[in-house]
Amino acid sequence: MTHLLNLLLLVIWLLPLNDFGQSIETRKTIIVIDAGHGGTDPGAIGINGIQEKDMVLQVAHQIVNLNKNLFANTYEIYLTRYHDSLISLKDRATLPRKLNADLFVSLHCNHSGNSTAEGVEIYVPKKGNYIRESIQMAFQVLKGLRRNIGYKSRGVKFNNFQVLRETVDYCPTVLIELGFLSNIDEAQHLTEEENIIAIALSILSGLKIKK
Repeated sequence: MTHLLNLLLLVIWLLPLNDFGQSIETRKTIIVIDAGHGGTDPGAIGINGIQEKDMVLQVAHQIVNLNKNLFANTYEIYLTRYHDSLISLKDRATLPRKLNADLFVSLHCNHSGNSTAEGVEIYVPKKGNYIRESIQMAFQVLKGLRRNIGYKSRGVKFNNFQVLRETVDYCPTVLIELGFLSNIDEAQHLTEEENIIAIALSILSGLKIKK
């Protein structure tokens, strides 16, 4: 609960700042949240049995709820999937282009054969029209998850993931790995609703970056 109180104070401090995309006076900033995997693709399986597809979908829904209930619908947020369904990588990358989105955020959880591996890492594409903004957004979100949630930072890294390379020419884009499901502490952390809310709030707050 301490995490939530700290994040609420952070949100109050951040609200006056500008964000990426067009100003609020012209239109709302459009954000596409991609909950990785789904349907027949569970993604990583936690040491405690939880599935990546379920955890990231919960975080995505909480981002939508917080935008509505705490941010007064400051953003226009869409999900690539709203249920336990499998969406192709191509369709995930196509949605932000069709919506003329200002930001694309893909949510995942990590896994390793080393059960002590821990922390959050954020991926950005190797090149593209919005690479600078993508890197800026990645560092801002990573900073928030480290400070507010207590995650170890594994840094911002480059990768040629399809959802990144096919969106970076249209908007800033990042892929967030929210801890290791192979680590018992981080896997258990994701089983508590208040932790899911805190993670979602930290991510949403991190998308509001001062220019």
